[in-house]
Amino acid sequence: MTTFASDRGKGPAVVLLSGGLDSMVTAALAAESGHEVHALTIDYGQRHVRELQSAKAIAEKLDVARHVQLPLDLRKFGGSALTDDIAVPKSGVGNDIPVTYVPARNLVFLALTTAFAETSASRDIFIGVNALDYSGYPDCRPEFIASFAETARLGTKQGVGGAPFTIHAPLQNMSKADIARECDRLGLDPAWSWSCYDPTPTGEACGACDSCRLRRKGFAEAGLVDTTVYAEDAPRVTE
Repeated sequence: MTTFASDRGKGPAVVLLSGGLDSMVTAALAAESGHEVHALTIDYGQRHVRELQSAKAIAEKLDVARHVQLPLDLRKFGGSALTDDIAVPKSGVGNDIPVTYVPARNLVFLALTTAFAETSASRDIFIGVNALDYSGYPDCRPEFIASFAETARLGTKQGVGGAPFTIHAPLQNMSKADIARECDRLGLDPAWSWSCYDPTPTGEACGACDSCRLRRKGFAEAGLVDTTVYAEDAPRVTE
């Protein structure tokens, strides 16, 4: 169990906790800043269900006040390598929006997180989006987060009542190396989290999908050890 703050005078904060590295660091930062953390994890039918197990473990390690895992089967929509029978790319990060993009995922997830916040007496929502070292997802951009904050103000009882939500994206302008350093500073074990889109049959991270490549590169640039177990045939980090 990790304790980050004894003064929880800021009130509760809702954190969108996917189980990935970024969401783990974000949850820890919310706790460190003095918030009582309420975590929301969406089980959207993703192929990398190992992430859900990590979210549960992280919530326990951080001693969050409340952790809700909400089922939402986006496999019925498909349209993504994470929710459909589409191969996960392993050739490296490109410049186009990849097939691992889940249509409108953060838009949907933030709407649900806002509903959770409104029922948790919270005005603070934390999300671990990143606009620098990411895979080109449009719903990770600062302009999207700012736009959603205004939508939440206009579309909720709390917002129109004069108590709008603040959407915190503390990793927004960090590189993956910066995030790895924050993970280390906060005393978090990287292996608590899970980033791989396509784990091996024996449970190791593939080391070759976009998410693995970005994560491994970040830890390498930070000069830190990623304690995640990767497949033996994972490509070199420099590739």
